[in-house]
Amino acid sequence: MPPLRCLGVVAHPQHLGPARRALDEVATLARRYGAQLCVEPTLDPDAPALEPGRLAALDLLLTLGGDGTLLRGARLVLAHGVPVLGVNFGRLGFLTSVTPEELPDALAAFAEDRAVFDERMVLEAREETADGSVRRTYRACNDVVLHRGGFARVVRIRLCADGEEVAAYRADGIILATPTGSTAYSLSAGGPVVHPRFEGILATPICPHTLAVRPLVLPADETVTVQVEEPDGDVVLTVDGQEGAALGRGERVVVRRAEPPLRLVRLPGQTFFATLRRKLGWGDPVA
Repeated sequence: MPPLRCLGVVAHPQHLGPARRALDEVATLARRYGAQLCVEPTLDPDAPALEPGRLAALDLLLTLGGDGTLLRGARLVLAHGVPVLGVNFGRLGFLTSVTPEELPDALAAFAEDRAVFDERMVLEAREETADGSVRRTYRACNDVVLHRGGFARVVRIRLCADGEEVAAYRADGIILATPTGSTAYSLSAGGPVVHPRFEGILATPICPHTLAVRPLVLPADETVTVQVEEPDGDVVLTVDGQEGAALGRGERVVVRRAEPPLRLVRLPGQTFFATLRRKLGWGDPVA
């Protein structure tokens, strides 16, 4: 049985009411397993705070919200290899594993060594200036997106893989996604659905202005570079839809596989294809 000594909880600000009700049940379950509970101060200002110094000590992180909350929580603990269990308080919740009603069973499965762990590939995105200096480094569980900023017009970008130019083209932007992110923005832009156990980098152009440019699936060990060839501020970098920066001419983003992988917790019997059918309406509902 894996130890459950410290349990962290993060929640979406718009779901604080139901999240606080769920937290009462989580606190009861944590006492049952002898685990300390650490939460975001907005969720319970009187409980031990989920501070940066405590992240490495977590045995499990609960996220109460939707996929965005899971992605935010996951980036907090990625470097420490802490598994993440998503509880869906949102709408679709493709990455979240359980409903609030299933939470007690999920915590019991984790504490009793019956839970299943999915390891998901993660990307590192290095934001570089025109002279090659590193400005900032990000971790992405879903995707790294370069897209137009300001006025509605196309931008010119140059895509390279392991130093070799793939193409320079005009588009609304480009999405560099993990297999986990293949069912997110990349799918909406016409990218393929990729099984999460596959390891690779998806390069999906956003509305390219040529029919010759199509989505690419690149090896996981490839280093992908996207260079901006537009005036300052016309291109924006966004990571997992939650953080990023404006890029100028000659600046670039270098994307490669990151370690360790994201560890998602799910209940036994939950599968990727069952989730596709249930949450994305995959297949013929009449069959």
